Amino acid sequence: MNDMTPSAKSLPKDWETDQEVRWCPGCGDYAILKAVQRTMPEIGARPENTVFVSGIGCSSRFPYYMETYGFHTIHGRAPAVATGVKLANPDLDVWIITGDGDALSIGGNHTMHLLRRNLNCQVLLFNNEIYGLTKGQYSPTSRVGTRSPSTPFGSVDRPATPCAFALGSGARFVARGIDVHKNLPMVLKAAYAHQGAAFVEIFQNCIVYNDDVFASFTAKPNAGNQMWVEHGKPLLFDGGTKGLAMDVERLVLKVVDVAGGDWQAAGVAVHDQTNRGLAHMLVEMPFGSFPMALGVLYDDPAPTFDSAVVAQNTAASEGKAANLQKLLSQGQTWMVEKEPRAE
Repeated sequence: MNDMTPSAKSLPKDWETDQEVRWCPGCGDYAILKAVQRTMPEIGARPENTVFVSGIGCSSRFPYYMETYGFHTIHGRAPAVATGVKLANPDLDVWIITGDGDALSIGGNHTMHLLRRNLNCQVLLFNNEIYGLTKGQYSPTSRVGTRSPSTPFGSVDRPATPCAFALGSGARFVARGIDVHKNLPMVLKAAYAHQGAAFVEIFQNCIVYNDDVFASFTAKPNAGNQMWVEHGKPLLFDGGTKGLAMDVERLVLKVVDVAGGDWQAAGVAVHDQTNRGLAHMLVEMPFGSFPMALGVLYDDPAPTFDSAVVAQNTAASEGKAANLQKLLSQGQTWMVEKEPRAE
């Protein structure tokens, strides 16, 4: 770790390790790593107070490249280890790095319970809709028809929607970003500012096994299909020429044209990041007829799991003195004595 006092402001290079970054050339993970390393100084985080916990997958090499404390754990269990870290030292900044397979397949229930409990941490889910580390099998988020070594005739599974999963699990912060987009640091900052479990899905391009799977909204010619939401601002996209309005009869969102920038006349809805129902609508919009909703979709803090545990332990120990011997001796005890040796 670099020699730096806790009060000194860090620089991006203070978050870089001497390890060779080992991802495929052109992998979106590189861009996410740089975005995180640039963001950490801006949010005032400190390397000596930060922990990155990962599971298994390409994304899970992340802790090796961050000059912080870190755990590279086992498949799907990063949330369990992160929970232990946070409860052991609630003052630590805990980040979980995971992938669509790691978090939503073998780790599905661990992810669900971490979000339900609302542990104060940040969860970055790299979604490339494929298993990259194990050579391109389809994953829980792979779309119907995906051809892979495990689905040679095309996947027939209905894919999971990570943000819908998070909302259904009780997450109080849900956001989306793109690996190479300039707005990703903005999303990371919002996640860090949130008190509770902050879930961020990052669309990440796997250049080897699923290249350009998100090109329909990430490629520059298709940027008009992105809708970056902002609290209190109208839900506009395609350069402000289109927006989302509420169909009050069917209680669903609909796309409307915006003439001359007059979004109010077109009935465009305003984003409210505290509205859980609206967040559900945004994450479940069918892409193609609707844009891809990005940014902070939902942010409505609630009491955290770790703060409740600390408060409970404090109350339970109030007025009591620590006595290990008394603890060990309580209940049924017995003394083992040495029998005298027979002569």
